Amino acid sequence: MKKVKRIVVWFRKDLRLHDNEALTKAIENSEEVIPVYVFNEEELMGTTPYGFQKTGAFRTQFLLESIDYLRQKLRDKGIDLVIRKGKPEEEVFKLVQEVEASYVYANMERTHDEVLVQNSLEKNLWSLGLEIQFFRGKMLYYTQDLPFPIAHSPDTFSTFRKEVERFVMIREPLPEPEDFVPWTIDVEDQALPTLEELGHQKNEQDERGDLKFVGGESAALTRLAIYFGAERHLDSFVDSRYELKGTYAASRLSPWLALGCLSPKEVYAQLKAYEQKYKSNKSTQTFFLELLWRDHYRLMGKKYGDKIFEEGGIRGQETKDLKEDIILFEQWRNGKTEVDLINACMLQLKNTGFLSHKGRQLVSSYLVNDMGVHWRMGATYFQHILIDYDICSNWVNWNVVGGVGPDTKEDRYLNIENQAKRFDSKGDYTDLWLGSVCS
Repeated sequence: MKKVKRIVVWFRKDLRLHDNEALTKAIENSEEVIPVYVFNEEELMGTTPYGFQKTGAFRTQFLLESIDYLRQKLRDKGIDLVIRKGKPEEEVFKLVQEVEASYVYANMERTHDEVLVQNSLEKNLWSLGLEIQFFRGKMLYYTQDLPFPIAHSPDTFSTFRKEVERFVMIREPLPEPEDFVPWTIDVEDQALPTLEELGHQKNEQDERGDLKFVGGESAALTRLAIYFGAERHLDSFVDSRYELKGTYAASRLSPWLALGCLSPKEVYAQLKAYEQKYKSNKSTQTFFLELLWRDHYRLMGKKYGDKIFEEGGIRGQETKDLKEDIILFEQWRNGKTEVDLINACMLQLKNTGFLSHKGRQLVSSYLVNDMGVHWRMGATYFQHILIDYDICSNWVNWNVVGGVGPDTKEDRYLNIENQAKRFDSKGDYTDLWLGSVCS
């Protein structure tokens, strides 16, 4: 293929240089690559039906750190990251005209708001006779390698696993590109917006949190290297993954995976290297299943589209008598329920933007099954507060809790009293987050 003069690479939830297909292909197919990131005001500053911003302070700060690192990494390579703020379909379109680009390359998104944006950009480009080319990078598997079309993706995880685990190859992650060519044009340089400009005040690090999450590819790869390193934290995964606290209770890679600072294929490659060095064990096998769950949820999001956001969910029909009770919801959100363990979990979430996997199971089950509050209120709050918010994982999980998920056999009701005895028998976690409130 003959190289074109310039390609604009639109970064979205793929904030890395390693295993970035859109970036790698743009370098192969053009003389100059113009990377751009647009701070989407609607996504970041839009308001939910329940009065809080779609994106809270924790994830916004993590995003700013990730973009700052990406920009510096590209500068080290001899180019820059163009920063814009506004509507991506308009800002990317303007940049294409400014630099006289031949194409836009981007990694594809599949959920409602993201699809509307990319479709609008595509129409704008058509008016100039230009195209946007989409690439992949969110999943372990390439959809074209799967033995079924997306519309026929198995609804149950067990069936999905049987059809792919032994028969579908996971591709090697692409290496970080090296062949960057300095620009021969001037492009307007905009400063990174501040947290305050995006509607938030900076939160001080809560020392009770297990880990300080710092955005960016380097921090992601560092955490991966530590967890898969010589101290062999991974070996305890199967026994510790449901613990409510602990720096190494689980990998804690989810924030970087959610924003694409870390490729799931890179995690898998490192997992296989770990097994080659130390041998496969129950923990490494269980960890792999967690990566498979991410793909399964994303396929459910692709298969069912907007249904995952609707009251009837994937099943199209509500199965529980739930209400949008704002008073009960606010009690839950602020850690003021009748159950100390739930309050402790919600206060950790409110003060750090993070909650363990078990903690999320507990608070979601309690909201829906014990308080009778509609699952969509919980899903929307998680969208706002979670530092590791992933659209498909979040909404499909809440579909399941609400009884409207893809697997009709799955029920997420948890007896909170029994769970407290099992996972916080000494009250250490509750005491940590409630302190004098419990005494």
